[in-house]
Amino acid sequence: MPDWATVKDVLVHLIDPWAFMSISFAHIPATVVGLIHDKKYRTLFSFSGFREALFGTFWATVGPNVKTNAEQRVIPLLQGRVKGGVVHDDVLSSPIHGTVLEVGAGSGMWADVFARFRENADDTDAADGLRNRKSTGGHITKMYGVEPNPISAKALQQRVKDIGIDDIYQVVPVGIESVDDSTAWDGKIEPGSIDCIVGILCLCSIPEPEKNIKLLYRLLKPGGHWYVYEHVKVWRGGLLLGLYQRKSRLSWSRCP
Repeated sequence: MPDWATVKDVLVHLIDPWAFMSISFAHIPATVVGLIHDKKYRTLFSFSGFREALFGTFWATVGPNVKTNAEQRVIPLLQGRVKGGVVHDDVLSSPIHGTVLEVGAGSGMWADVFARFRENADDTDAADGLRNRKSTGGHITKMYGVEPNPISAKALQQRVKDIGIDDIYQVVPVGIESVDDSTAWDGKIEPGSIDCIVGILCLCSIPEPEKNIKLLYRLLKPGGHWYVYEHVKVWRGGLLLGLYQRKSRLSWSRCP
């Protein structure tokens, strides 16, 4: 029979998606006030536009907490210290390096971490979870942050400037399907030009994920790397838990 700690942990994980959605809805008043203040009435009365604005407001609030909970796994992943979902002390694969593309960069939540991997970065800060170990430091020479949400993209631009990586970081304010279209934004990402792709808790919210994952894969150089930290399909817990996940996923896809 499972102990109380195990039962409590399971209950927290079952309730978590619904709590997350309720927090999203709680940001509706602030989003409305913000749009009225900025006189963005067209966005206010557009379902898709308002949904984008709401997500930007919502994520600015919850993003830092999400990062705090995830960085103990994400940072070792970027350092090449994760294998089979397990964090190891030693480097087992290539750290992020070269030309990097982050999918769903948001407001720059992980930008400070990427800054530590930039070219000629020698030391890392153990206080922030990065070990002072030369073998874990990749060198980023160029970075693209794909973020189609206009509110988040604006915050991202300011964020990379504030932490001093705007010389190597370019915000891509369009969807994945348009990153190689120079008429859609002020730039172009050529197929086969990216060394590493990073996706942190974002693929669950992009439209047509299978199609867009294929488009992203085309951008990688031969032998390129893709670092993924995402929600996954449940494989333990039997049929009942699988049905519960599908139900919550359906509700989440319709959540603003």
